[in-house]
Amino acid sequence: MVKSMTGFGKTTVETGTKKIIIEMKSLNSKQLDLSLRIPNLYKEKEMEIRGMVKDKLERGKIDMCIYFDNSETDKDVMINSSVIMQYFNQMLALAGQLGIEPDRNELLQSVMRFPDTLQQKAEELNEEEWGMLKAGIEKALEAIDAFRIQEGKALIKDINHRIELIQKLASEVPQFEVRRVEIIRQKLQEKISEWTDVKNIDQNRLEQEIIYYLEKLDITEEKVRLANHCKYFLETVEKEEAPGRKLGFIAQEIGREINTMGSKANDHDIQKLVVGMKDELEKIKEQSLNVL
Repeated sequence: MVKSMTGFGKTTVETGTKKIIIEMKSLNSKQLDLSLRIPNLYKEKEMEIRGMVKDKLERGKIDMCIYFDNSETDKDVMINSSVIMQYFNQMLALAGQLGIEPDRNELLQSVMRFPDTLQQKAEELNEEEWGMLKAGIEKALEAIDAFRIQEGKALIKDINHRIELIQKLASEVPQFEVRRVEIIRQKLQEKISEWTDVKNIDQNRLEQEIIYYLEKLDITEEKVRLANHCKYFLETVEKEEAPGRKLGFIAQEIGREINTMGSKANDHDIQKLVVGMKDELEKIKEQSLNVL
């Protein structure tokens, strides 16, 4: 099943004392480019989290954020008594030196705003909490993967439609070829008549030269290869789970045949068809960049 690299997933984990939010979003990228922001408590599990993301999402520019809900009030905060006492005594001594009689309540309130008067007790990650967080990450990965599948369906539907448009435009080329060959033949003969004495021309040799020239302008091979590349493109979409890179390569080959056809055509109507095919191909290339 073809997936897009665009996706979003979010889940919430409640451990009893914490409410943890896990958010993920992804865009297209040639490789896996993971930006991971997590609380210090979970730093020891960073490599395992990265491995989970890589296994599930494979490729893309991924932004992943794990954070505690702001409504969380149960924080294990401690008063740093020794630091507060040092601040307080030093402020009293300074007041005495300046001949100021301080209000001890106001002084304590001022001291509490100084650095390091409060500290959050360091936590250690327990296995139960990690198990709950890991399950939450897996759930978020499932959500973003489901988003990618849904986006992929719309993406491939559009790409396949444009390949079919290229096939349709290519199928209109043959109707102009007979006239195109005859026009080129007439122009060659007219130019030769202008430049040389027709009586002295070897008609067989002239015909051979015209045929050689027309063969160089023949676009039969390009039409055949273009048809095969379009067919291969659709088969790749149908059969492969992550065809993004391969579709890009096939699109390049399709473009090569269209460009060669355009350079050889030397016909206004065929050139119009070529321009139409190029337009659809550019849209396909742009869309293919987002295919996993």
